[in-house]
Amino acid sequence: MSYSERWQELFGPADGGPATRLASAVPGPGAGGGNGKLRHSGGPWTGAAGTAGDLRTSTGTSRTALGRGHEGVAAGAAGLTSVAALTGVLASWEERLRAVADECEQLKGALLAVAKEMGETETAIERSFQGVGGPAEKAGDR
Repeated sequence: MSYSERWQELFGPADGGPATRLASAVPGPGAGGGNGKLRHSGGPWTGAAGTAGDLRTSTGTSRTALGRGHEGVAAGAAGLTSVAALTGVLASWEERLRAVADECEQLKGALLAVAKEMGETETAIERSFQGVGGPAEKAGDR
């Protein structure tokens, strides 16, 4: 019994019922419309990492602008109780923006690691199929 026949026996339709199939691998009714080739692209992961990096940068810029906007307030409004409240609000926002920047930096690194890992995994899988019987697709043909 061939591998395909054994697979059908284990996972094929029972009495004409539903079958287990990859939608992109089997053309026909209900198929996912794919071309039968599973592909991965690091683009979304790398793009998300870039966005996290951009957000970290803009958060730092905003924190700097917020600090500059409060320069001289304490001296110019000495004696007013609102100065103490404003100083507390400034410290709170600076802490929050610092936390956002730190989180974005961590997220950027994690997303870049996933992009690298997915790319390496795709390359390893592609190599594992070379010589198995059938034409191997070259990386440049994708």
